[in-house]
Amino acid sequence: MAGFSLFKPAILAYRCGMSAFACARHLLSGSAAMALTLWLTPVSLADEPVDVELVLAVDVSLSMSPDELEIQRHGYAAALTHDNVLQAIADGAHGKIAVTYVEWAGTTWQRVIVPWTVIASRADAERVVAQLSAQPPGSARRTSISGALEFGYDLFAESGYQGDKRVIDISGDGPNNQGAPVNLTRDGLVKQGIVINGLPLMTRGGFSGAYDVNNLDRYYSDCVIGGPGAFMIPVNDWTQFPEAIRRKLVLELAGPASPQWAAEEAAHPPVVLAQDTPASDCLVGEKMWRNRSWMFDSR
Repeated sequence: MAGFSLFKPAILAYRCGMSAFACARHLLSGSAAMALTLWLTPVSLADEPVDVELVLAVDVSLSMSPDELEIQRHGYAAALTHDNVLQAIADGAHGKIAVTYVEWAGTTWQRVIVPWTVIASRADAERVVAQLSAQPPGSARRTSISGALEFGYDLFAESGYQGDKRVIDISGDGPNNQGAPVNLTRDGLVKQGIVINGLPLMTRGGFSGAYDVNNLDRYYSDCVIGGPGAFMIPVNDWTQFPEAIRRKLVLELAGPASPQWAAEEAAHPPVVLAQDTPASDCLVGEKMWRNRSWMFDSR
């Protein structure tokens, strides 16, 4: 896709433990030996099939208080090991998903907390939770939803799995205010077959005020989510967060045609599906930042 790099030099250098240039030279120097090895030892390079490749992209901008960051972590941990979520995974054609957990803030601030991992059982889910709990959440300035989406796109290219569906599940408490326009980024990913679901956090906690927008749920519906069956679930109070995450995972993994989707819809208020005709100003965050740039740089 034009404008998106599938293999960023920084990611390559990170894996090699050296500069991007040195890393590339190292890889090239070993190419002949690698070719000989592959010729002598036939191996299958096919990606492992899974029902869903799921990127959990979680906002950690400074507008989130430390307590709220912990609530997010605990909410995802509880959801991933919930019976309903595990049943939704087991009911899939392959009975397994691949998941990665990413924290994000500004354009260049994304951190992979849990690398791509298969969940096919409770034990698998508990191992993911153990990684999730191994270190405290980070935090950084600005809010770049578009940057998080681009980063998630790159992660699919190196997952090692072949999902029947690829989903980026993005949560956040404000509009995009840095990086590319979020709706244009969204549209580019949707053209690549990626579904983007949202969890707008309208809790008004943390460092709130100047960069809050009314109807963040509508902004997410119009400007952020997209793809076949895309939806978002708003969170109006932090007490709702654990249930919202659990429900969202069930719906993502089960799909609109499943009995579990119908059961969730019957038990809870309806989710909000992606809109065909955006009405929200998808640049509202950028405009607010530009107009209030003299204020404390909190998001």
